[in-house]
Amino acid sequence: MAFSSALFSHTPLHFKKPSPFPTLPNPTRKPLSVSAISPQLETLDTAAIAVIGTSSVAAIAAALTLTDPEKRRQLQAEEVGGGDKEVVREYFNNNGFDRWKKIYGDTDEVNKVQLDIRIGHAKTVESVMKMLKDDGGLSGVTVCDAGCGTGCLSIPLAKEGAVVSASDISAAMVAEAEKQAREELLSGEGKLSPAPVLPKFEVKDLESLDGKYHTVVCLDVLIHYPQNKADGMIAHLASLAESRLILSFAPKTFYYDTLKRIGELFPGPSKATRAYLHAEADVERALRKVGWRISKRGLTTTNFYFSRIVEAVPA
Repeated sequence: MAFSSALFSHTPLHFKKPSPFPTLPNPTRKPLSVSAISPQLETLDTAAIAVIGTSSVAAIAAALTLTDPEKRRQLQAEEVGGGDKEVVREYFNNNGFDRWKKIYGDTDEVNKVQLDIRIGHAKTVESVMKMLKDDGGLSGVTVCDAGCGTGCLSIPLAKEGAVVSASDISAAMVAEAEKQAREELLSGEGKLSPAPVLPKFEVKDLESLDGKYHTVVCLDVLIHYPQNKADGMIAHLASLAESRLILSFAPKTFYYDTLKRIGELFPGPSKATRAYLHAEADVERALRKVGWRISKRGLTTTNFYFSRIVEAVPA
């Protein structure tokens, strides 16, 4: 499961008539930046979206209190014999892997919503790379890419000379990331080119990460953690970082929470995992509690992907 200068512009959604779902942009134009609510909206039917207007949001929000999509989550958890973590692992090793590999890749076999998410995610990676390079070169800098997916951030980091330790809870995602890294970073003779160090990929959940790194990056993973568990995870990630921690998370506001809950009304394979939104104040509080402060922040958005990004440093 996202940065250029647009990341810090707090760019709002724009539309002629009030609507939480504006027209998708022309892919040939320069897109806006990223987000993290997409797992809940990614299969939302475009025709259904078109009939929902801002004037209906309040009424829909009230109606949503009568629905119970949580029952579906409980059944899924029972099927795999566990809770959130087991459901996430199962999903991203199977149907979720096939779906998100397409979104993160370059195949034409994606719908308009998936394409929008791909554009946003690519912008996220671009902007994170800019953020990292703005503070100096990356050659020799140790970076932990926590929740690396298919290597969308790990590979560009390695090309800049960073020493990357990348991990993901999904063995399928890690295998794909390692495959893509070898294709992009190894020359025909099997030598490293242009990256001086091939990323080290491992199958690990966030709780199992250890070691010390100059920088720890965790993009769009907190969406799988409720706030009480997210606090502990933020503290754990901060304990691994020596100089910098970059997090992205789906922002918890009335507007975004309503969009997520609307998306849950439309069953689909992307709804196989829970999606948790987080208030920026809660994330900041969790960071302060372990002696860190936010040094940079931004809100990035596409039509179906919303993310708050924060960079934190030791206080």
